[in-house]
Amino acid sequence: MTFSDAIRTCFAKFFTFSGRASRSEYWFFFLFIMIWSIIAGIIDAQFFTQVAVTETETSRSVSVTSSQPVQGIVGLIVFFPHLAVAWRRMHDTGRSGLYALLPVLLFFGAGAVLVFGIGLASHFQHGGNLDILFTRATLLIVIPTFIVLFVSPLQVLWWLTRPSQPGTNQYGPNPSEVPQ
Repeated sequence: MTFSDAIRTCFAKFFTFSGRASRSEYWFFFLFIMIWSIIAGIIDAQFFTQVAVTETETSRSVSVTSSQPVQGIVGLIVFFPHLAVAWRRMHDTGRSGLYALLPVLLFFGAGAVLVFGIGLASHFQHGGNLDILFTRATLLIVIPTFIVLFVSPLQVLWWLTRPSQPGTNQYGPNPSEVPQ
């Protein structure tokens, strides 16, 4: 699959989460997203950035702010096609498409552990045994959770780089073997 074919396919399958996507389809579309994000960043920097200089007798400070509207629009446009092609790419490697969301789901899970674990501890009398117990138990859960949060995006990246499963799997025929 060529670069332009991948872009056309991904936008044609905007909300298609079934089937399979080849490595070249996914990575060419990912390259397209990176190129357009860089271009959008340059446009935002040139046209939507405000620079404020504050000078006093002893110091000078410069603050730069940008609302980044072009990058936001590009992000909204490519969000669902990118999610759909990642979902189909996971299918191509024989995994459920939900694995593409694994880092995000783990992030929300870690947030819930922090909010509810430490929040639960704060309801007990400060300095009491239950307060210390819940705080320490939460920390024992949070440390491995942060390790998993660091490793899970790397695992998903590894899966996205794996070759296609040969032949037909439960998600459909191999896109590399299907005649065009």
